[in-house]
Amino acid sequence: MDPLAYLDRIGFSGRPNVDLETLRRLHRLHLLTFPYENIDIQLVRFVSTDPAVAFRKLITDRRGGWCYEMNGLFGAIVAALGFQVTGVQATTSARLGGEPLPHFALVIDLELPYLVDVGFGDGLLEPLPIKAGVYRQRDKQFGIEATRPSVWRYNNHRLSSVKSFDFTLSPADPARLAADSRRLQSAPDSPHVQNLVCQRHTRFGVTVLLGRVLSRACSETPDVKTLESMDEFVWTLEEEFDLTVPKPAKLWASVGERHALLFPRPRVFSTLPGLRPANR
Repeated sequence: MDPLAYLDRIGFSGRPNVDLETLRRLHRLHLLTFPYENIDIQLVRFVSTDPAVAFRKLITDRRGGWCYEMNGLFGAIVAALGFQVTGVQATTSARLGGEPLPHFALVIDLELPYLVDVGFGDGLLEPLPIKAGVYRQRDKQFGIEATRPSVWRYNNHRLSSVKSFDFTLSPADPARLAADSRRLQSAPDSPHVQNLVCQRHTRFGVTVLLGRVLSRACSETPDVKTLESMDEFVWTLEEEFDLTVPKPAKLWASVGERHALLFPRPRVFSTLPGLRPANR
């Protein structure tokens, strides 16, 4: 993995110092460059937890990824730049088979530890100090609290799709990360198996594609539309998410089949990232 190729891809200029300002810039630029997406899972392609594989996918193939890829790559790059990085396991407020959904995040130590997460879709914009409190980033409010000894909770902004996750400062077990990743890619009740998800930060908000439903959130009243054709679907992935779609016909067929199961009748969508449907 070449850190210079990564810095060039995200448009980072200047010297990458080992300090908070550099970490903030890297975090913001990563979010603006790479979309959160689970296209490979929808196409039943195995997704590795190896950061070197993520480097080829995100840098060479100019794709996006999910938490294991996005945070895995980011952690490897900033470690190569000199930051002290710990990958940590987390569990979210969302559920998988009645159990908390697994997640992978980063802790980076500077003058105090910071939570870093470029793989939570519509989550953090910048690193958060791991210190109990409420923090504002742009127009969003986030929180950190201690829930029990050695366990911290990250509280996402109020319009987010997943409201929180719990984590510790202990290093993640690579074998467990790989097992969690495999389960999320294969379990029938996994949200990543059930539906396509693409989320991309912009300078004005977050753009989300959930199946065929596209939503642009620049305010609390998102612009929502349903994509009606494969051409429109492919154009949206290319223009809104900067993604070249592998096997577009297969992907569109899968997305359409799932959409029909989720939304058998016309709906309106009352929230952005969760897109909880409400009857007309």
